[in-house]
Amino acid sequence: QVQLVESGGGLVQAGGSLRLSCAASGGTFENYALGWVRQAPGKEREFVAAINWKNGNAAYVDSAQGRFTISRDRAKSTISLQINDLETEDTAVYYCAADQDGFGPWVEGADAYDYWGQGTQVTVSS
Repeated sequence: QVQLVESGGGLVQAGGSLRLSCAASGGTFENYALGWVRQAPGKEREFVAAINWKNGNAAYVDSAQGRFTISRDRAKSTISLQINDLETEDTAVYYCAADQDGFGPWVEGADAYDYWGQGTQVTVSS
């Protein structure tokens, strides 16, 4: 059973940085895409970034370009999301998610993912 456990959320001032981590277990993930999806209060889930576990190719939502960086550590079976220059609009619960269908254009849809973590809260104050 695939399990995803996020960590690293918290309260940060606008302009600051955070690094979210996700520990993945219960699968080999070789043909998976792993990613981050966020949900702000009163809004639908929104794709943020995804990474091809095998080769490290990444995809980002347009609004995340330049401020968000997704990475993976195959040895530790973790993915991370570095967020710089945080904005109040980044306030959301951030979920780690895994798509067993691999990495393709579909990973940019929040509904593409088969497994989800419990989420970690990121709150950005002005």
